[in-house]
Amino acid sequence: MNCHEVDYDIIGHDLQMVEIELDPGETVIAEAGAMNYMEQGIEFETKMGDGSSPNQGMIGKLFGAGKRMLTGESLFMTHFSNQGVGKRRVAFAAPYPGAIIPVDMKAIGGRLLCQKDAFLAAALGTKLSVAFNKRLGAGFFGGEGFILQRLEGDGMAFIHAGGAVIRKELNDETLRVDTGCLVAFSDGIDYDIQLSGGLKSMLFGGEGIVLATLSGTGSVWLQSLPFSRLADRILAHAPARGGSDMGEN
Repeated sequence: MNCHEVDYDIIGHDLQMVEIELDPGETVIAEAGAMNYMEQGIEFETKMGDGSSPNQGMIGKLFGAGKRMLTGESLFMTHFSNQGVGKRRVAFAAPYPGAIIPVDMKAIGGRLLCQKDAFLAAALGTKLSVAFNKRLGAGFFGGEGFILQRLEGDGMAFIHAGGAVIRKELNDETLRVDTGCLVAFSDGIDYDIQLSGGLKSMLFGGEGIVLATLSGTGSVWLQSLPFSRLADRILAHAPARGGSDMGEN
C-alpha cells in the first residue's frame, strides 16, 4: 500500500508539536493520546493496527497488536482522516520535552528502526512492527535497545526524541552510543549491544554496563536527553523518595 502524501509544519523549539495538513480523503495514524488539536472536518477512529494491510484478518491484527504490547504501547492506534472539503490540519505533540524528527521514508530506503517509544505519527500506509534484536549482547543485557520498532513505507513518518537531536551519517563506519541516546537508524546500519569495557570502567565509569554499536552505511539519529535519564534525576530528588531539595526555598 502506497502511503498518503501529507504536508506538515514543525512548531516550537524545545517543546515541539507537528501540525499535519491533510487533503480530503487523506489519513494519518498516531499513537493513542498524542493528538493536540484538529480542525473541523477531521474525523478520528481508534483501530487495531496501522491500516497498512486493509485486507488483513482479525488473527493477523491480534498478533500484531500483541507484539505492540511488548513495546509498552497501546493495542490500538488512532486514525485521523479529512472527511471535509478543502485542506484540514491535525496536530500531535511528544509526551516529554524534546524534538520531533520528520523522516521521509522513501528518501532513506523505506525502512527505519527506532526505539520502542519513539514513534509519534505517520502517513497512512506506513507499516509498524516490532523488531527483536537477536544479537547475543542484546539478548543478555536487554533493556533499552533490545526491542525496537520497525517502520516501513514511502511516506512521511514522525518520531520524537528528548533534548537536542543530531543526525549522524555513517559511511562504512562504526559509532558507539549510550543505549538510551539512540533514537533511530536507517536500513544499512548493523546494530548490536556490547559490554562497555573492562570491569573497572563498567563499575565506576558512570557510562553504563553496555553500549550500542552501530556500523555500516546509513543515517543514525541521537538524542541528548533520554527520558529514562530525566526520570531517574527527577526521582532521585523527589522528597517522597528521600531525595535532596536542590536548594529550593
